[in-house]
Amino acid sequence: MVYKEFQDKKLSALGFGAMRLPVSDSIPGTPIDEEKTEEMVDFALRHGVNYFDTAYGYHDGTSEVVMGKVLGKYPRDSYYLATKFPGYDLSNMDKVDTIFEEQLGKCGMEYFDFYLLHNIYEKNIDPYLDPKYGIMDYLLKQKENGRIRHLGFSAHGRYDTMKRFLEAYGDKMEFCQIQLNYLDWKLQDAKAKVELLNEYHIPIWVMEPLRGGKLAELSAENEAKLHALRPEEAVPAWAFRFLQSIPGVTMVLSGMSNRDQLEKNIATFAEDRPLNEEEMAAILEAADSMLDVLPCTACRYCVSHCPKGLDIPTLLSLYNETRFVNGLITHMAVDALDEEKRPDACAGCHSCEAVCPQQLEIAGAMKDFVRKLAQPAGL
Repeated sequence: MVYKEFQDKKLSALGFGAMRLPVSDSIPGTPIDEEKTEEMVDFALRHGVNYFDTAYGYHDGTSEVVMGKVLGKYPRDSYYLATKFPGYDLSNMDKVDTIFEEQLGKCGMEYFDFYLLHNIYEKNIDPYLDPKYGIMDYLLKQKENGRIRHLGFSAHGRYDTMKRFLEAYGDKMEFCQIQLNYLDWKLQDAKAKVELLNEYHIPIWVMEPLRGGKLAELSAENEAKLHALRPEEAVPAWAFRFLQSIPGVTMVLSGMSNRDQLEKNIATFAEDRPLNEEEMAAILEAADSMLDVLPCTACRYCVSHCPKGLDIPTLLSLYNETRFVNGLITHMAVDALDEEKRPDACAGCHSCEAVCPQQLEIAGAMKDFVRKLAQPAGL
């Protein structure tokens, strides 16, 4: 197992994510299969994994319970447990003390090794920064009392939102968890987020390294190109090698739902094999081939000609995301916009298209975006 230095700790470079634990098919409601989870945790610990990540809302609130129960069978100094304050739900903002105590009880722990403010994004940035809720003051007090050993945050928000949070609390954050993979390097501008965190000297924790499993398989053409460069490397391993090549990455979390995934990932993290320039170019070229996006350059000529004052480049960026996967995070980002600034506010006047250097069919994109948002969100 590859290990990374983090302050006075030695962390396994592969972390065990508890958002997609194995579930039981024999019981209605897809509850967590505790027996299989215990087997996986035991295997992970025996093979060097020492970081386990859960959250208040994972598996409808049962992930913390199961992970605490399973990990509680091992010496407390043999693993690191992370969980998160559920600020993605605005109704929780005035309950930080109640929820934190509840989480300790659910996990059966006296302290958390790592604790995160969960999902900083456009809709909750203001409440997170509002001193009336006392969220940061409370969590810093818990850290002072030893009930939180390390404090950080996760973010699905845009670059500007992350920067605003860091400008307020960057000196208090010890790590940051972002969605990072070779597809989102461009699609979600993860490259700029990495550079921002490096600027603040904040170690990077990675979520969705395989994009919810979508990077576990590639087209035959892309797979052949990668195989020619590294014949011994499986397709999923390329995603992890990409992350091993990114400055500042300390922890890579993978939500593994079966023993086979766990074993393969542990085998990959037996060594650190970052990509060279040719290999990096090949993997980013594969990412480009997977994306069906409108090539907006954010010149913003369209914005000045929109009678509704829509931030069209931002909307097109979110629309491009839905063209790949119509996910919950995109729905949340749109919901964070003022109602009169969402895609359904588009008048379809085509004024924007008249000045677009890329000659994009923006009005049609907004109409299709509205249609996609009306569909249920995936992960």
